[in-house]
Amino acid sequence: MKKEKLAYFAGGCFWCTEAVFQNLRGVDRIISGYMGGFIKNPAYREICTGRTGHAEGIQLTYDENVLSYKDLLYVFFATHDPTTLNRQGNDVGTQYRSAIFYVDDLQEAIAKEVIAELQQTTFEAPIVTQLLSEHPFYTAEEEHQNYYNQHTEQLYCSYVISPKVAKLKEKFNHLLH
Repeated sequence: MKKEKLAYFAGGCFWCTEAVFQNLRGVDRIISGYMGGFIKNPAYREICTGRTGHAEGIQLTYDENVLSYKDLLYVFFATHDPTTLNRQGNDVGTQYRSAIFYVDDLQEAIAKEVIAELQQTTFEAPIVTQLLSEHPFYTAEEEHQNYYNQHTEQLYCSYVISPKVAKLKEKFNHLLH
């Protein structure tokens, strides 16, 4: 019997984050969208300005019997740079920040534990990932959903997203479909 849970991650461009998590066994659904801002129903053109306070992120539904929240966090931290403030590569602005939006006290505690562990074992620079309680999530426009799979030949996808997916496959093969 499935034990469905929600998780929210912002790891820079939502196309990247979505593409990574789509490969995991136990992830049932991913929606790209916006979270953490201060206006209702923002549009992509508004998000791109960086003035709405939203981060590009994903909402994912996963089966906790197949994949743990801790597994999701390890994948999240391994496939983006959590040590750069408001930036992922050439994507610069608060909309590209690293953030975890936890849905309950348990997710918050697990995220704090994983951040502390990775700060000691993996990252020399400070982890700047925001750890925030769940905010309203706004679904991005349809053209942003399943983006990588529909545009793998596009230069951004080839040069930015494909290496993240390759890193996932190399490091987390045991979690893949």
